[in-house]
Amino acid sequence: MLGAAPVWRQARPRSLYAAAGLCYTPRMPLFTPKIGLREMVPLCRQMATAYDAGIPVLKVLQMAERNARTASTRTVLLNLRSTVEAGATLGDAARAQGSSLPPFFTELLASGERGGHLDLMLRDLADYYEDRMALQRAIVGSMVYPGIMITAAWFLGSFALGIIQQLSFDVRNPFSLSEYIEQYISFQTYVLLGVGVAAIVIWLLSRTGLPQYAWGAFSTKVWPFSQVTRKFALSRFFRSFVLLLNSGLGIRHCVAQAAATTANPYIRADLMRALPVIERGGTLQQAFGECRTLTRMAREMLAVGEESGKLDIQLKKVAEYHAEEAKLAVTVALRFMNFALLLGVGGMVGYIVISFYSKYFSLLDSVMQ
Repeated sequence: MLGAAPVWRQARPRSLYAAAGLCYTPRMPLFTPKIGLREMVPLCRQMATAYDAGIPVLKVLQMAERNARTASTRTVLLNLRSTVEAGATLGDAARAQGSSLPPFFTELLASGERGGHLDLMLRDLADYYEDRMALQRAIVGSMVYPGIMITAAWFLGSFALGIIQQLSFDVRNPFSLSEYIEQYISFQTYVLLGVGVAAIVIWLLSRTGLPQYAWGAFSTKVWPFSQVTRKFALSRFFRSFVLLLNSGLGIRHCVAQAAATTANPYIRADLMRALPVIERGGTLQQAFGECRTLTRMAREMLAVGEESGKLDIQLKKVAEYHAEEAKLAVTVALRFMNFALLLGVGGMVGYIVISFYSKYFSLLDSVMQ
């Protein structure tokens, strides 16, 4: 058990839906800029460092605004500073910029300000976003080689296959390499335009959340991507959970907000199944007993944390464990993808060779006849 009554026995919300609603953030207008992870990392670190040095909040926001990388970030920080100067709290000012700031960031700012430990919350936020950036860079770096292989296979394979299809041994209609290159460039231009249009359509649809559910279904059901998705989601969930819990927020609020950071609607919905049990006063072990997403290790660590009264320590360990498991899952997934890619390239080369000899022998038959 937690033993700390204020965390578990805070005033209950008007309804369970009010707590569940915390997981869903309003959709932004199509062209509203939102601060991304790349901007959040230096922003949180600058704010944490400046605040630790004893610099007032308004001066901290001014310094962060001056050092911001993008115009959209500077605009958000300018609005934050103007709102605080007008007499609002930092948490209320951050909520007013909810269309541009992550809800997780605004909640921790507000709770840190209310609890008088804004310096701790800023440091935790800086560490949190730096960890996420490190994981993201590791994934992107691991995808460079497969991306190069796929791109090279497409351009070289389509070029060679096109030559074979147009190859002719007829002296009356000889093969012209220059004409073929012009046709090939035109073909690839149309392909790239089609890819660009598809990317724009997907981006526009992403503002409605539809691709998120489609990709979520794929990434949570298909191996080995399901393991990567699950481990990363659990790592973010427990990392966020412990930060929110240490900020003094109610347990229902912590679960709802932490579930939103998983970035997967199906995993989020599964974790939200714990809310009714928590609403009835059950323990975390009971609440997450029906959640299929949690691993056995996570359940055991939750039980140990509740019984020992050191839930925050156990949650940190669970988050770290799943982060390491996620890295291992990425390695396995990349090896699988590389193997599948080699099979695909080998199949393409075999198809090109077979096509060449089929064309060659058919031309020989026509010449002999």
